[in-house]
Amino acid sequence: MISRLLVFAFALLAGAGDVLAQQDVQIQARDGVTVHGDFFAAPGDPRGTILLFHQARSNRGEYATITPDLVKSGYNVLVIDQRAGGAAWSRLNLTAQGAAQEANQSGETYYLKALADLEAALDYAAKRPTRPIIAWGSGYSASLVFLLAAAHPDLIGGVLAFSAAENFATTSVHNAAAKVKCPVFISSAPDPGEVSDAKKLLDAVPEGTKTQLIPQRGLSGSPALRREANPRGAAEYWTAVNAFLASIGKKPAA
Repeated sequence: MISRLLVFAFALLAGAGDVLAQQDVQIQARDGVTVHGDFFAAPGDPRGTILLFHQARSNRGEYATITPDLVKSGYNVLVIDQRAGGAAWSRLNLTAQGAAQEANQSGETYYLKALADLEAALDYAAKRPTRPIIAWGSGYSASLVFLLAAAHPDLIGGVLAFSAAENFATTSVHNAAAKVKCPVFISSAPDPGEVSDAKKLLDAVPEGTKTQLIPQRGLSGSPALRREANPRGAAEYWTAVNAFLASIGKKPAA
């Protein structure tokens, strides 16, 4: 349930004169935690809806310079603060602040609790007709998107995972990956350990449309696509991501 909906517009695409329509949303997770997020509507007939999930000690600000490219490409975007996160990118994590009992915790159980926040985001997107719904994770949430996709094969039409399994054990994640039925894109930093983890996870995915990017220059998680954070490597990530999204294609409205 959305307890508050504030619609406004603001200029975000530097130098392009474009305006993104932003809705400030609050979604009730099934365990009662209020999940804070922003929904951006693509102009015209959207190609799909992308759910953006951040990494550890982070928040939706991780995607501030990534979202405009996705919206400009024709995607609705929902980006949230998860309860497993914190202050970063010059902003607070409002979901983590509200879920005070989760503060100052760590470990696999702590991160797994954030799956309820991903479920809430999916519930929000599923009430809208635009398909496919694409789950995009970063760090620990790159592992959680496999659990989400395995549990909802009828709703998740694509998975993008950046530096999955860097924060907790992956036995359950590998089991979930084996049940995923949608196209999968996985990447990492160029670190050999991250590349190896990504390959093992992708190998667990059934045969189909699956892609691994092994970048020449990169960072852990989704910040690899931030041009100011990865000036010499972001373009390589964007080329691969856009090609993957194009391979999914638009699905009929539900």
